[in-house]
Amino acid sequence: MKIAIIGAGYVGLVTGTGFAD
Repeated sequence: MKIAIIGAGYVGLVTGTGFAD
């Protein structure tokens, strides 16, 4: 997903899943 790649750090921190990490 573009969002996961673009906002890896942001999404990772917000979701806490780390899938975008």
